[in-house]
Amino acid sequence: MKQLDTTLMHPAEQINIIIGRIYRSGMTTTSGGNISIRDDNGDIWVTPSAIDKGTLTPKDIVCVKKDGTVVGPHKPSSEYPFHKAIYETRPEIKAVIHAHPPGLVAFSIARQIPNTNIIPQAKNICGEIGYAKYACPGSQQLGDVIAEVFKNEKYKAVILENHGVVLGGTDLMDAYERFETLEFCCRTLVNAGHIGKPKSLADSQIADFNSCIPHHIPHYMDVSYPSDERAIRTEMCNVIHRSCNQGLMISTYGTVSCRWRGNDFLITTPNVPRWDIQPEDIVQVRDGMAEAGKTPSRSVALHYRIYQENPHINSIISTQSPHLMAFAVTGKKFDVRTIPESWIFLQDMPNIPFGDHYKSVDKVAAMFARHRALIVENDCVIVTGDRLMQTFDYLEVAEFSANSLVMASAIGPLCPIEDDEIEELRVAFHVK
Repeated sequence: MKQLDTTLMHPAEQINIIIGRIYRSGMTTTSGGNISIRDDNGDIWVTPSAIDKGTLTPKDIVCVKKDGTVVGPHKPSSEYPFHKAIYETRPEIKAVIHAHPPGLVAFSIARQIPNTNIIPQAKNICGEIGYAKYACPGSQQLGDVIAEVFKNEKYKAVILENHGVVLGGTDLMDAYERFETLEFCCRTLVNAGHIGKPKSLADSQIADFNSCIPHHIPHYMDVSYPSDERAIRTEMCNVIHRSCNQGLMISTYGTVSCRWRGNDFLITTPNVPRWDIQPEDIVQVRDGMAEAGKTPSRSVALHYRIYQENPHINSIISTQSPHLMAFAVTGKKFDVRTIPESWIFLQDMPNIPFGDHYKSVDKVAAMFARHRALIVENDCVIVTGDRLMQTFDYLEVAEFSANSLVMASAIGPLCPIEDDEIEELRVAFHVK
């Protein structure tokens, strides 16, 4: 996977990578959506009009010069007028994304603004969200309406009435992370609405949560990278990229760790988008200390305690997937007794209160002696296993099962596997 380095990569390459990522993730259609970047010369690079989003190359990206001259083989996007209007209104914005992802469109046509206070990082990433009244696509009027909303500098994301969303950023990755996180919030809220009522966090709860995150991890200097350690880094990156491709992880959230030797382990850093993480971004943790020059995940203390308390656990994935998170934000019990595989793999997934995985690390770590996975309300799901691919498999099964439960809620009440059938599975598959 190619890492998106916005300091070195040409605007056309950046746009090509991100529009491809959006299309493959099911967040736009062949003809829908557009992206632009304004470079330091004042030129605007933008996706072309009426060209298949699934087959774009950097050569297809159009440049509209500062004087209005169009350079490229195609016409610029029909929505170019509102891109230009945003840049003229907000000089600090350097990239704009517009698309029609299903979750955000749902809020657009319901004419509501999603509440991002359902998970801690979403409010920080998305900020306050504006709302623009309907105007004809491609019209100067639409550009004027959107620009008027963007005059309020607290907005970097605006819901377009019956049209989707438009987001700005200091660079394209900033805009994309905001876009992906906001769409994740919308899908989570929609899924949650099928099974219960979403519970949002107060700003004070988020502030208290952030204050509990450890920020001063001790470091050590004598770092070595033997071949077995390097192999783990590569496997972790492969699983993270696969998780992103399958919608089990987003750029702005996802922690993976693997035991290496004894209680020493490798863990992800919080500072790199998950789509683009590379082996060198993984952090080695030895005796609770991180390798010099790197910052480990905010969950490093919990992972350390899990490995100390549970010798049978050799890998951990903490993530946010949209159907499991429906249970996290409603507080509803996730019943794994849907199909035999779900119960055999997961057995039981309890909910724990928001923030307990930082405030009560020892208690949460001890829970994994009898549980393979648990749901942290309004934050994440934590899954453990013997091997990383086994842990990933458990995560997939959990998310698929949660998806089935959300879908079943539209059909009728859950009819779980009965107790005697569970006992039969326990004997047949030697489940303790």
